[in-house]
Amino acid sequence: MTQAPTKQGTTLSRAMRPVNRVVENFIPSALVFAIVLSFVVALLALILTDSGPTQVVRTWGDGLSGLLAFMTQMALILMLGHVLAHTRPVRKILRYLASLPKTSMQAYMYVLLVAAVASLITWGLGLIVGAMLAKEVAAQGKERGIKLHFPMLIAAGYSGYVVWHMGYSGSAPLTAATPDSFVSEYLGSPVPVSETTFATWNLIAIVAVVACVAFALFLVAPRGEDTIIELEQDLREGDVEIDDEVVTPADRVDASRLPTLLVGLMLTFYLVLHFGDGGGLTLDIVNWTFLALILLLVRNPFELIALVRNAASNVGEILLQFPLYAGIMGIMGGTGLIAVLSDAFVSVASPATFGLLAFLSAGLVNFFVPSGGGQMAVQGPLLLDAAEKIGVDPSIAIMALSYGDQWTNMIQPFWALPVLAIAGLKMRDILGYTTVTLIASGIAMGATMLIVSG
Repeated sequence: MTQAPTKQGTTLSRAMRPVNRVVENFIPSALVFAIVLSFVVALLALILTDSGPTQVVRTWGDGLSGLLAFMTQMALILMLGHVLAHTRPVRKILRYLASLPKTSMQAYMYVLLVAAVASLITWGLGLIVGAMLAKEVAAQGKERGIKLHFPMLIAAGYSGYVVWHMGYSGSAPLTAATPDSFVSEYLGSPVPVSETTFATWNLIAIVAVVACVAFALFLVAPRGEDTIIELEQDLREGDVEIDDEVVTPADRVDASRLPTLLVGLMLTFYLVLHFGDGGGLTLDIVNWTFLALILLLVRNPFELIALVRNAASNVGEILLQFPLYAGIMGIMGGTGLIAVLSDAFVSVASPATFGLLAFLSAGLVNFFVPSGGGQMAVQGPLLLDAAEKIGVDPSIAIMALSYGDQWTNMIQPFWALPVLAIAGLKMRDILGYTTVTLIASGIAMGATMLIVSG
């Protein structure tokens, strides 16, 4: 990437640098956070409850396997989103979309909006699409002579991710809506997505958050004499390499369109039957929706296998962390720690302030548990218990957790890592912009929580 040796960024982005340096230098990996949090929760159980070391270790060990089904559902969402983003039709759409912006400011706002829409469809898709579109826009913009600040484009793509938990693949509302999930078992019945994801107030909040973020990024976008770091070389990815050599009769089957097409059509028919019979939206149904799309879009099993292999590396770290989250959940429930913490929360919250306080606390917890599904497992029961004691609708607790989880992702490096890997950048390159996104989105989401709680 090339740059002109002028001022380094806007006034606001320069003012945020001390915060950004602290985040980058002192926040460890998400895996280390999960390990540290396990010991913190164990210590709290020893101090705040009458449990001894033996009971704490036993409840932790018994809880490790408590989220295996949920862990698989979360891994599938990420993997299927990645696969869908890399199918040929989606890549062609991205190339066309990248040709539409005519000015630098249009490009920044456009990448933000497309990434936000993709994130609302599924978080795995939103993460990858934001980065891929930013690269495509940067490359095409350079070809057309449009001066584009590449870190700003990547930051805009990642900023679109700030609304993912308000959308179709939101872990917390989908878990609450899934029969036999740990949330629905705790509440006694599922909470339908019509009261969370598709509640009118949440839909309005989505528009408000995106508008606030767009305005904030407009204010800090490089202009005038600000430094412009352009894309130095074309980073656009080629098509995923597919080993489709046909030698044997079995290879001819793998190279045929028919197997994936037939399964895709059958799965689509099942989804039509499901919704036609009044079935609701659950984590499984979201995954089968994206699997059906993928099966209909790929050309043959050869291509599907190659796309899955390409996506698999993004799933491993999540699979390793979820048993630790489940162990934390086991300690909190098995020792009674959840009741102690819930009572403490109730003592400072009221029905009018519950939503805002729950949102802020969820934003803080997200630094330690950056997975939305993992955070729902660890913090969800606590907030739901507190909501019941105060007399607050559980849907507010669920969405407050959702808002907080997506909010501090903007300065929590965990989910930015795949985006930065695609872009070839470091966290410090985009933090000046994503911190502004944090502030703008936090104002909109905090105001929403105050309004719905009041």
